[in-house]
Amino acid sequence: MTTLNRINRTLAAAAATLLLALPLAGTAADQAPSQGGKPPAPPPEAIAACNGKAEGATASFAGRNGETISGTCQKIGDVLALRPAGGPPGSGQGGGQGGKPPAKKG
Repeated sequence: MTTLNRINRTLAAAAATLLLALPLAGTAADQAPSQGGKPPAPPPEAIAACNGKAEGATASFAGRNGETISGTCQKIGDVLALRPAGGPPGSGQGGGQGGKPPAKKG
């Protein structure tokens, strides 16, 4: 087999791989929920933690990994839900660890 034939076969294999992968990438993008720029709804645990409390009250609940998520009850959309101190858990902002949320930059 000549070098030119090997190059052609390699290019053909790469093109076939791309043609097969592109529809899969489009499908994954289609599955992402389109919310029109709205933030996701609070989890049920965050809503339950503020059930019967006033806006501004402190509350907490057990996270998925057993950690304590603490924060303040705030109106999020049309529901009262716990907003974790420092940001949502896993955001790298110290969520659920107590303390004041970071100041908004403006």
